Amino acid sequence: MSWRRALKDTARSGIAVERKRLEPLIAVRGAAGLAIVIALSLWLFGPAAAASSAFGAFQAAIATFQRSWRPRPELAIASGTSLAVSTFLGYLTISKEPLFLALLVVWTFAAGMSWAAGPTIGLIASSNVAIMLVTVTLPTSVAQAAGHAAMMIVGGLVQAALIVLFPVRRWGAHRDALADALAAEADYARRLRHDPVASFDPQPLMEARNAAAVTPRQARRRPAELHGARGIAERIRPVLASLADPAMGVPAEGPARDRVRELLASAASLLDVAAHAIRHGEPVSAPPAALATFRTPDTGSILTGAPYRAMTRLNTLLQDVVETAGGAPQEDAPSGARGTAHSAENAGPSTSGRAPTDLGARGTARSAQKDGRSTPRPAPTDLGARGTARSAENDGPSTSGRAPTDPGARGTARPAPTTRGRPTTRTRPTFLALIPKALKAMRGELHRGSPITRHATRVSAVAATGYILGTWLPLGHGYWAPLTSVMVMRPDFSQTYSRAVARLAGTVIGVAVATGVVQAATPGTLQSGTLAVASAALMYLLMRTGQFATQACIAAYVVFLLGMGGEEWTQTVPERVLLTLMGGFLAMLAYAVYPAWETPRLRTRLADWLAAQGPYVAAVFGSYADPSASNAPNVREALLTARTARAAWHAAVARATAEPVRHRGLSRTAADDAEDALAQLGRVAMLLEAHLPERGATPVPPAARFADALRESTHKGAKAIRERRVPTWDAVREALDAWETEDTDKVVRNTATLVLDTLTELSEALDTAVPPMTLDGTAPEKPNGPRNPKDSATR
Repeated sequence: MSWRRALKDTARSGIAVERKRLEPLIAVRGAAGLAIVIALSLWLFGPAAAASSAFGAFQAAIATFQRSWRPRPELAIASGTSLAVSTFLGYLTISKEPLFLALLVVWTFAAGMSWAAGPTIGLIASSNVAIMLVTVTLPTSVAQAAGHAAMMIVGGLVQAALIVLFPVRRWGAHRDALADALAAEADYARRLRHDPVASFDPQPLMEARNAAAVTPRQARRRPAELHGARGIAERIRPVLASLADPAMGVPAEGPARDRVRELLASAASLLDVAAHAIRHGEPVSAPPAALATFRTPDTGSILTGAPYRAMTRLNTLLQDVVETAGGAPQEDAPSGARGTAHSAENAGPSTSGRAPTDLGARGTARSAQKDGRSTPRPAPTDLGARGTARSAENDGPSTSGRAPTDPGARGTARPAPTTRGRPTTRTRPTFLALIPKALKAMRGELHRGSPITRHATRVSAVAATGYILGTWLPLGHGYWAPLTSVMVMRPDFSQTYSRAVARLAGTVIGVAVATGVVQAATPGTLQSGTLAVASAALMYLLMRTGQFATQACIAAYVVFLLGMGGEEWTQTVPERVLLTLMGGFLAMLAYAVYPAWETPRLRTRLADWLAAQGPYVAAVFGSYADPSASNAPNVREALLTARTARAAWHAAVARATAEPVRHRGLSRTAADDAEDALAQLGRVAMLLEAHLPERGATPVPPAARFADALRESTHKGAKAIRERRVPTWDAVREALDAWETEDTDKVVRNTATLVLDTLTELSEALDTAVPPMTLDGTAPEKPNGPRNPKDSATR
């Protein structure tokens, strides 16, 4: 992408206003906290202290709007306290310019490095440094500076108290994350009806998993419907794919495919109603038509083998998710009662040909068919009338109730994973315990090649340069330039440039509107404070719509607030516009001079994804090699690692797409093809994961050799990609060739063939060398593997 196009796209992105769901009650609550702090400060200390403390309450309210699963009161208190410390230390050094400049460099560098601990911490730290540049100019003595700092802490405490006393949609973000995950799977089920090999973006499941980590205090107050449903959702996804995929036994057309489409449509409807119930905290109202689909008596005669087992498993999981969404507590069930044998699910269709279980009646007949004979099933009962309470583990697929690939290998079901010695819920560290983790993350990024370190270096250099230029120019209020730079600079190119454009455009609009109001109304101290609160309320309301509206409201807020502090609009408006322009220009220039482009690192991101995806696929095959071992935790951990690497790859591609940089060896076409191959590799493993064998099932010894070869080859292949070479898969091919000579499970062996095919496609995507032409002018046929095997890392 050229610089001209990149600048055009980022400018358009900066001034865009998105249509988002507004939260007026939260905006009113934040503005009320700001009004309380301003009124209290005016009454006790006067306009200057009120302006300073208002920044503390203002920033504390902004912190509560960030995308974080941490309790909002903690964010408000942390923001107000950190701003107070910054202001007090800044005032102690402001009289000695070299000392203050050194403090500014250290403070901005630390704020830049804090992005390593997460976007929420990075944004709070950067905003505090920017606001500190304003607040250090308001006190006139050390005692006043201490008083202003104390009132900033009070501002954070007031916002935290209002959050506790007047909660708005308590657990709303957690409900939305879990509901979004279920809704995404409902959409996936609908798409599978028309495209049996449709892709699925696991990002909603990752968000739901992040939301499921709670502090000990939150765990004691979490609603019952937020317990366990995420774990069920994790297990539903591979079962949906296994039911729909033609490779698992259902033909592309015919009665079996029609029945699968009906089951998928019903599953989507049930997932939708569960998502709606969780999002709004309402009882589940399951549609009768969806329930009737799973009660169809001839399903057992239409679906056989793996599709039948997938349908049975889906039936059981949908019962669980509907029960959980209805708020039924599940943690009270003992481990041994969480899925007693499920032999009926593993055995395939019953001799009577009826559907295995009604989606509304579970009963105790799950353990039927232990000796291969069918037993009568209970009559359908009400949706809440289950036989045994079951719990959905928070950390993914249960090891109980999985259907083996061989219907005859039905040994004893694996017991549910024990929770002895570890918490039953995902825990989030307290705020104080988070500090060493954040410092460790910052130390991990403190090296020359880190984009976080380059960002910290840029922002500290720009802040110092902007402060020196602003002080040297005869404009006054020189802090506006570094303030703008710190506010707009981000670790990536597109956000830095789009925020710079939004900052400039929003400042011009906000200052123009505020100036017009001041000229027309000439407000006094109280009126200026009221206008500042109104501007802040509008900013809180429009914060999620984009940077342009946010910056316009902030500009008006600052004009009114400083007017309340005694400054005339003519003292701030022209200078603010000019210095904002200079600060934005410095920020953009700094990224162009000292960039941290993502495009050259795409190969590394792709190699990281392959290095994470390989162990996941190998862990799935290893489960078939030794069914007696408890491999489910290994599969789960490998899956989470692969998802994290996949998310990092997609984020890198999104950033690289907006950069004015050439691809340097990995073109967009090659990246897209490689992404498709790795996504297909994960999908093949997911299909096999949906039918992990029970403990006691017949082992598949060749799967162990294949898993070892796959693990080693993907590790070497990742190294080859980083070194700009094409990986080969000789060891994987040899393991598969040896497997062909043994009479073992054909489903697992055929899946291994698909794995090798996807790895070959990955090599072909990365092999961008132009092949030689034959005498007749046509390209030769591709060999079995990459075109340049001599330059490969795995030989």
